Amino acid sequence: MDSDLRSQRGGIRGFSIHRLIPNILTLAALCSGLTGIRFALQGEMRLAVIAIIVAAIFDALDGRVARRLGVTSRFGAELDSLSDFLCFGVAPALVLYLASLSHAGALGWVVTLMFPICSALRLARFNTALVSDTPPPVWTGSYFTGVPAPAGALLALMPLMLSFEIEAAWPRHATVVGVVLVVVGGLMVSSLPTFSFKKGRIPRHLVLPAMLAAALVMGVLASAPWIALSLIGFGYMCLIPFSVMAHRRQTLQDRKAAEAAAVVPLRSVDAGTRPND
Repeated sequence: MDSDLRSQRGGIRGFSIHRLIPNILTLAALCSGLTGIRFALQGEMRLAVIAIIVAAIFDALDGRVARRLGVTSRFGAELDSLSDFLCFGVAPALVLYLASLSHAGALGWVVTLMFPICSALRLARFNTALVSDTPPPVWTGSYFTGVPAPAGALLALMPLMLSFEIEAAWPRHATVVGVVLVVVGGLMVSSLPTFSFKKGRIPRHLVLPAMLAAALVMGVLASAPWIALSLIGFGYMCLIPFSVMAHRRQTLQDRKAAEAAAVVPLRSVDAGTRPND
């Protein structure tokens, strides 16, 4: 009994606090998503969208921090998926329903339900791939399958963000919001390859232009944040066709390399078994 207590205490003392940091970031994202729902219920739509954006920032950090610290775990992956479902599936849909789609009656609620369902299906597909015995293709480090949940949430919120800046009624019209929600939900569950930007490298001669572009983006974010975020979302949508073409090109190159690697051993075997003259 005493030895069991000592081992348990030793286990507690030996559990490093840095292993908790990624999960704390995930919980912070979850709290931000729940707070976004609270703001939406109070009619504070700007604060609701800001809370979802903060959740996306925390979500972008937790996985990278876990990989940097070498503390990735199955528990963390499951917690992250549950947080993503609420923050980027349920919260944006409820915000858009309260801001616009509630005026469309039952049809507006049906469209609202579709978005978190697409988010759940996407995350279920991702979790299934984690436990698959088949190793993922090499290209998965550079591409997502479909639009990731955080990007999908921000794309779905684009009409609402535009309505914060421009004096017009059409961005919040139920038809516009509903069409955007359906299109983005379809992109989330699609099999289209989209850039992940995890392994992107900037050529040396483009470093300074890239820094200048980043400075310009930050300047626009500071002066007109909602317009800037909408433009970023529109630019991301425009990148999807290029990501599909780049993926096809890379797949073709990998296939040719695999065929060439398979032909070389066959030739060597034929040469070794050829009868002497």
